[in-house]
Amino acid sequence: MTALRMGLPSGLSRRLTFLFAVAAGAAISNLYWTQPLLGSIAGDLTTTTATAGWLVTAAQVGYAVGVLLLVPLGDVLDRRRFVPVMLLASAAALLLCALAPSIGVLLLALGVLGVTTISGQVLTPLAGDLAGDAHRGRIVGVVGSGTLTGILASRTISGFVAGAAGWRTVFVLAAVVAVLLAVLLYRAIPPLAPRTRMPYPQLIASVVAVVMREPAARWTLVLAATGFATFSLFWTALTFLLSGPPFRYPVAVIGLFGLAGLAGVLSGLHGGRLHDRGWSLPATGAAWVLALSAFVVAAFAGRSVVLVIVAIIMIDVALQTQALLSRARLFALSHEARSRLNTALATGNFIGAAIGSAAATTLWSARGWTAVTITGTALCCFALIVWAMGRRGPLVIRSAVTEGPITDRSETSLNRAAGAK
Repeated sequence: MTALRMGLPSGLSRRLTFLFAVAAGAAISNLYWTQPLLGSIAGDLTTTTATAGWLVTAAQVGYAVGVLLLVPLGDVLDRRRFVPVMLLASAAALLLCALAPSIGVLLLALGVLGVTTISGQVLTPLAGDLAGDAHRGRIVGVVGSGTLTGILASRTISGFVAGAAGWRTVFVLAAVVAVLLAVLLYRAIPPLAPRTRMPYPQLIASVVAVVMREPAARWTLVLAATGFATFSLFWTALTFLLSGPPFRYPVAVIGLFGLAGLAGVLSGLHGGRLHDRGWSLPATGAAWVLALSAFVVAAFAGRSVVLVIVAIIMIDVALQTQALLSRARLFALSHEARSRLNTALATGNFIGAAIGSAAATTLWSARGWTAVTITGTALCCFALIVWAMGRRGPLVIRSAVTEGPITDRSETSLNRAAGAK
């Protein structure tokens, strides 16, 4: 509801912005429905919990494939049609999940679901296109906060629905929501001509070309991936901390700690204003200082639930703010290639999150919470070094990325004017 109270530009109405945020949150939720259901699914499909654990991996791997192969199409297709088609495809995959007679079919269905549930990654750059330069950070923040809300809420909703009506009902209801959103978005998204035209192989190859052409993109992607690695490191290890001594909390109680992450949603809603006011680089540095401070607090939280909650709030605010600023800065680099830049961002973030999660497991086995907090502190220091080295050079946005080389500032100005229209 916060988004509805914001003064949004006429190019993207409050209602449409809210709809984008809801759709992005619903899409990303499809990757997390199964996490609290693994025990129920294993019992129903007569398999082991360890085998059922691969269901989450199947959805994540499918999502990575979809981001790499489908999200770039947002730059060359009519997104008014593309987004609803992806939502309908994900609805079909969700129904297949609900009807799966065996663990093998469910694994396949979740892989397909991951590939097709990329509409949020198309809607975010679309929101950036519709918002205009003066309000882009704020609008991207609202839609990005919808994504984070979906991640936080999906596990709670899934567990509640499954407890009342069974795990298959979760996928049926998600399919109904996807169809409803497809209809609403088809009617609400304004007609937009594709930003560029090129053959599909060239389009996929140009993801790398667009990133390599602009130093600010490469340096921003490093900061963003580091942020997701740090975020995943903390949250994965936190589960180990809270489930073991001295806390020994059950899974249901551990899940409630995720509600403290709503602070990150609020920072996303308002942090975009910092980008719109030209404070992106100073705010990024401040966010990383806050993240570093959070790990210092976390180092003393091994036996204090209060300090754990304080650390959660600090880390979520810091890392969600820097994630938003990274996305808004990337979108400011290009008018023609926002979907491809978002592909690079999502891919880098996925890799960073996977590394952070794996590191948390390894570090916990070696030296526990102490090793995790030391590593998190080191990652924050690395990010601050990158920020300090780039804030007066490679991280400064000097021009827009185009499909060809920019010959002079007048051409850049024309591109920006075209994008504003």
